[in-house]
Amino acid sequence: MVCQNQSIDDSEAPLARDLRLLVRERIAAGDSDAQVIDFLVTRYGEFVLLKPRLKPHTLLLWLLPPLALAGEDLRCGSMAGAGSDPRRREINPCSN
Repeated sequence: MVCQNQSIDDSEAPLARDLRLLVRERIAAGDSDAQVIDFLVTRYGEFVLLKPRLKPHTLLLWLLPPLALAGEDLRCGSMAGAGSDPRRREINPCSN
């Protein structure tokens, strides 16, 4: 059922098919693109958007990936000294 990182046009998921039909119905009824998007977001939430809007309640969606990467860089950087001790290198997941 999940069609993450795909547009509803590209996805074969049943939800994507239902959303395509709903979008066509709304456009046939005379809704503008913005009205259709607002309707879908109101009904299903921001997750239906391929690129969620930057708003206070979606801030975590935008900030979590870079914060996770920065945290991993810090973790690996703090373990960089383990390279001189072969015993510590074995438990260092960041070393080659």
